[in-house]
This record gives sequence, C-alpha cells and structure tokens, in this order.
Amino acid sequence: MELFEKKFDPELYKTDFHWKEGDYDVYRVCHWSAPGCHNSCGILLYVKDGKLDRVEGDPNQPYNRGRLCMRCLNLPEACNELLDRLKWPVKRVGERGENKWERISWDEAYDIIVENVQRIQKEWGAEAICGMIGTGRNVCWQNPLICYAGFGTPNMSFGFLSGDCCMVPRTSLSFCVCGDLPVVDASQFNEERWDHPEYEYPEVVLVWGNDVIKSNGDGFLGHWIVDMMTQAKTKLIVVDPDLTWLASRADVWIQPRPGVDSAIAMAMTNVIIQEDLYDHDFVENWTYGFEQLAERVKDMTPEKAAEIAWVDAEDIRKAARMFAAAKPGALQWGLTTDMRVNGISEAHCLMSLNAICGNVDQAGGNYLAREAYSMNLAYLCGYFENLDVDMRAKRLGNDISPMHQFGLSSTAASDVVLQAIECGDPYPVKMLWFQGCNSIANMAAEAPRVYDAIKTTEFNVVVDYCITPTAVACADIVLPCAMSPERNQLRTWWTPLRQSTRVVEYYESKTDEQIILELGKRLNPDAWPYETDVDLLNARLKEGGVPEDFAGLQEMVYDWEPLQYHRYEKGLLRPDGQPGFNTPTGMIELYCTTLEAFGNDPLPSYEEPPEGPLSTPKRFEEYPIVLTTGHRSFEFFHSEHRNQKTMREFHPEPRVRIHPETAEKYGIEDGQWVWIENQRGRCRQIAWVTEGMKPDCASAEHGWWFPETDGAEPHLFGVFDSNINNLTSMMVVGETGYGAPYKGLLCKIYPCTEENSRIMPSEQVTRLGGWEYDRVEKLAMGGHQYE
Repeated sequence: MELFEKKFDPELYKTDFHWKEGDYDVYRVCHWSAPGCHNSCGILLYVKDGKLDRVEGDPNQPYNRGRLCMRCLNLPEACNELLDRLKWPVKRVGERGENKWERISWDEAYDIIVENVQRIQKEWGAEAICGMIGTGRNVCWQNPLICYAGFGTPNMSFGFLSGDCCMVPRTSLSFCVCGDLPVVDASQFNEERWDHPEYEYPEVVLVWGNDVIKSNGDGFLGHWIVDMMTQAKTKLIVVDPDLTWLASRADVWIQPRPGVDSAIAMAMTNVIIQEDLYDHDFVENWTYGFEQLAERVKDMTPEKAAEIAWVDAEDIRKAARMFAAAKPGALQWGLTTDMRVNGISEAHCLMSLNAICGNVDQAGGNYLAREAYSMNLAYLCGYFENLDVDMRAKRLGNDISPMHQFGLSSTAASDVVLQAIECGDPYPVKMLWFQGCNSIANMAAEAPRVYDAIKTTEFNVVVDYCITPTAVACADIVLPCAMSPERNQLRTWWTPLRQSTRVVEYYESKTDEQIILELGKRLNPDAWPYETDVDLLNARLKEGGVPEDFAGLQEMVYDWEPLQYHRYEKGLLRPDGQPGFNTPTGMIELYCTTLEAFGNDPLPSYEEPPEGPLSTPKRFEEYPIVLTTGHRSFEFFHSEHRNQKTMREFHPEPRVRIHPETAEKYGIEDGQWVWIENQRGRCRQIAWVTEGMKPDCASAEHGWWFPETDGAEPHLFGVFDSNINNLTSMMVVGETGYGAPYKGLLCKIYPCTEENSRIMPSEQVTRLGGWEYDRVEKLAMGGHQYE
C-alpha cells in the first residue's frame, strides 16, 4: 500500500472546486470528452486570462490518483491551438464534397434544421431520420434523447458500425447470462479503493484481446492492472496475437491467429472441468446448465484448439490451471470479443469460463457493474417516454432476430440503416444526424460503400469540433461542439457518478446538452421543459434519485455509492429482492434460457471466421496473411487527435505490425510504405516489422485521416488512403445481428511503388467508383443476408 501513502500538502493540492494560485484560477473537475475519453479522470484545470493554460492530474481523486494519459495532458492544445477548430455554425455552399462553407448564426442553423426535420416528418415520417453516434464523447445519452424526444424517430445508430460490435454484443449477452455486466474489480467501485476492508487483489488477471494500457476502455484504467502487479504481485495470462506491454509481462502469453479465440476459451473450460478444477460450491448453487456446458466443450481439447489457433496445447492447459487456481481471478476482456461474427458466442464462452471459477460479484474478481444510481444516461435515454409502441416497432433492425428486437440496447442496426439508405427497404432514410461521429474515417465497415450512401440522403447535420471527412462528404450544416473544460456534464458509466463544470468558453461553440435542449425546444417543446443545460442535468439527477443537484455535486466531482459484494446472496441484484442473479433462472446461465427462447444456440460454441485458412482456403492462397484491425495507440482516441501537432509528432503516420519472417517473405522493409489489400479494397500504411507480431498475421491501425491535407474531394483529407475499413465489410454479421468481422480477415501486403501508387485510394473511391467486387459474397461467408 505504500505506493499511495504519501500525504499531499493541503495548501498545494486542495479539495475545493475553485481556488486562486498566483495568476491562475484552478478548477477541480473531471475530463469526459471531447476530445475522446472512456473514463472521466480527475483533473486540475489551470485557467489564465480566460483560457485553459495547463492540466494536471488531481491526486486527491481516488479514481485515477493524479495519473493522466497524454490525451488529457494535451487538452490545452486541443482547446486553444487547433487551426481547424470550428468557432461558429456553418452551412454548406456549393456541392457536397467541395469543402466550401459559410458562417451562419445559431438561430439560422436551428431554423434550417427544424425546417428540414418537419418536412421529412411530414413527407416520410419521423422514422426516416436517423441519429449517428460515435464512441466516447459526451453523447451517449444526448444523441438518443434528441432522436427520441426531438425528432420523434426510433432510429439512433452506431455510425455504420457493422453488427453493433462495440461492447453491445458483450453487454447484450451479459444481461442475458447474468443480468449485469461483469467488470474487473480493481477497487474502482468504492472511494476507499484498495483500502476497502473487503477488497482482495486478484491473484490472476486473464487479459483477453485487450490492449488495456493504451485503450483504457469501458470505464477501466489499464494502469489499475499495473497497480495490482506492483502492490500484490498479481499474475497475468494474456491472449493476444500481438505482444502488448502486459503480454510481455505475463506468466502465460497465448498468441492465436486472429478470430478464433472462442476455441481457446472452450478448451480452457474443458481442462478446468475435466481436471475437476472448477468452483464446486458456486457452480452447484449459482449456475444453470453446467452439465450441458461440460458436454459442449468436451470435444474441444487443447490439441484441437491449438491446431485451430496456431498455438501450443500446453500453453492452453497451463493457462486453464493457473486461472482456475486463482482465488480470486478476474477476466479483462475487450472489443476484440465483439468484433467477430460469433461475438455473442465468444462472449458466452468467456463468461462461462469465468463463472465456473467463481469469480463473479467477488472482490477482486468481476464486479457486476451498473450505472451510477441506476440512472438512465445511456442509449435508452428517452426511448420509452417519448415513443409509442407503434413507433418503437419501426426501429430499423427489429426483425433481424428476437435478441435484437428485445435487446437491452435501443439502437437501430447499422447494417439495416445502410440497407434502408441504399434500397429504401424497409423504408427510406432521408436525414442523418451525426453527433460525435466521424463514420467514414473510423466506425464504418466497408467505408467506401458508406461514403456512397451518405451522399445520397436529403439532409445531414454534423455536430463536431472540426470539419471532418464525414462532414465534407455529406453535411449540409455543421454545429461546433464544446470541449470538455467548456461543458457542464454528467457521467454515470459506471459508478461513481461524475460531474464536471464549464470553466472556459470557446467562441460560439456549445455543449451537446445545450444543442439538444435548444433544438428540442423548437421541435417538441412539451418534451423539453427546461431553460438551461443545468436544468436538463438536474432533471436527469432528480429522475435518478440522486440526493444532490448539479451545484451540490460541484464540490464532490465524484459521488460514490456504498459498495457491497456477493449481492446475489443478499437479494440485491433482482427487482423482486430474492437471492440470485437477474436472469429467468436466478442463476448465471451457462445454458442460456433467453438465447434458447430467441431460437439461438443456448451454449457457447466455436465458429470459424467467415474467411480464413480453414473456411476459405482458395482465398487464403491469394490473401495469405490473417489481418486484425483497430490497433490501439497512446496518442489517439479512434479518429480523434490527428489534428493535434503534439500527437502527430509522437505518431505521425499509420502503421501495420508484421513479423520479420512475414516481412522477408513478401519483400517488406521496416519503415516502408506498404499496400494492405484484399478482394474489397486496399489502403497503405507503414510497415512496423516486429517479432512481437504473430507470423503470417498483421495488425493494422484504424481511424486515420490527414487534416493537414486538402479537404475537398478527391482528397477528402486522405481519409481512404490509409483506411483499413476499405478492407472490412458491412452486412456480414452473426445470426443475432450482433458481431461483425473487423478482426480475423485475410489480406496480402506488398511494398508501395511509384507505379502502383499513381492512383491513391481516396481518388479511387471519390472519383473512380471504388473497387468492384461481388457484394453477394457475404452469402458464401455465412453472414446475415439483408438484401
């Protein structure tokens, strides 16, 4: 514990909301995007002459204890020095793609939006409007609320993210299997942190497909695992095709070919059951379907899984025995699990593996996380209150599967939204509202196809802090949003409840709360009985039963609720107050009755990726490298930060990681520009030749665009030149509608030359129609068919 025993000078590190320090006004708040963030760390904002001058970590906040990543430390540059930061609303002049804009007032912007919304509502119905939401910015409830209570549409979607595969497969499956979402307990759910009398450090953390030190995803700081390692000698098992920082320090590192992780999870479960290593008490009293699970995994031996995954069977056995012996152990999983066609089943594999070891709702295991005060500040915000049954039934994607129709996320299916734009089936989409969402640079699989689609809709609005490639391609109005220090905001994902106060302003930029309130009052005044953004926030707090209002939370910054473990024994997880988990059986369902009722496989299973050396051997001959996409970095949050000079100094160009043997085989040198190509398209990145990458595999970065280049078409900030989503595909999803193959694809990689680089991808897409390929190929790939 001595790491955190230092007492800070109360005169230097205060706990007040505001104090003077020489020429500076210092404010104690938290950061919660924009620019992007998943956590809301405690920070000290040093303001001088009305401008943010510097940022420091707040050592008196238990959440991050003064530690910050470079994205927080660089906030002054983001707020003050971006040459392309928007100062006021603009409207398009000229054609879409010309990057020509005219300054307008907020009133004019709202008038244009209201006119078009009401026209589309009258001519096509409110359902013809679709909200597009991105990741991490302060829009996870604001975008849904303006959609449901302002536009009156049931369609709020994840910005053409195929298969809704950003946490939604995991969360939907988790709610079906155990009623809540299991998150590694690094003591973050209580203010005392490691000093809580019931807290236990995990003996082992199983890190699965998650570079958590860089990504800090889903309200989890990766450095907490480092704390466990240094304070309690916590050991690591890491499953990842790439040598991450944590993998380099793991007792067991399993390096699979991308896309086949569920085979390893099933084999580990097999070992634990066959060798009688599971937690008998927990399994017998708190799980349902153990016998069926044992029968399902018995044929997935370590040898069979090793052959599938290109790993060593003994490593699988060692990992299984080590994890089963940990009391407690914890599972840290990431986005990789979602980004498979079989993402639902892979999540079920991992949850079952963790559950039979007794690690659920256990101190130092996986705590069942809930929104602070069970507040509705997420994707369902305003859904039931503002949409009647008939309108909710029109949500795009309801008919994909019962799991999607009755899923706990209220999102419209991105793949079906694309279909509706392209084909008018089941009805046309005429307006897109992008809020914190740079689709064609980041989320949209098959990005060139999405680019073609969004240019055809009648009216589009983008809310962002700069002109993005998505805005140039399709926007008619762009509204400037405020940065984090310029916002009044709440964060509930997960406990504790967090509050941050506006301490500086930037020209005419507004917070997302201000924008939706001012626009909502014009569109549907009865649903927006608030005068200010603080009134709106206070209403959300009151509805959640929070004892403080926004002003009362100001001094607290973080509001921690009392922590209890083993809530399933005390009747604290179920609405009926009975012991057990919030599932139909009251148990963790290894055999999931909800999936069974939906007509899906109720047990974990392995499914080969739609394309790969086993499923498409002929294609593997042409594209002999297994590709995983979305490699994380310290400098960027998805497609953000590319316009920050400091971040680009650290990380100037996109990179693809390949093994030296792979590089030699294909004539590639370290630091060389290379083409990454498959049957859908190609992009270029710089080869990072490293022994840390699995041979015959590659890991490519995502989210790249180049704000320093020409924004007008055909260049479009170079958004397609290095866009790995030229190679991914829409509408190849799991049977539930969740999960898509962003990882575990096939490609070839070869050096860029003057000859093969005469036509760059951005020109190919914007002027030459992209790359021709048979989109019906998804049938052969085994994906869901929408067309």
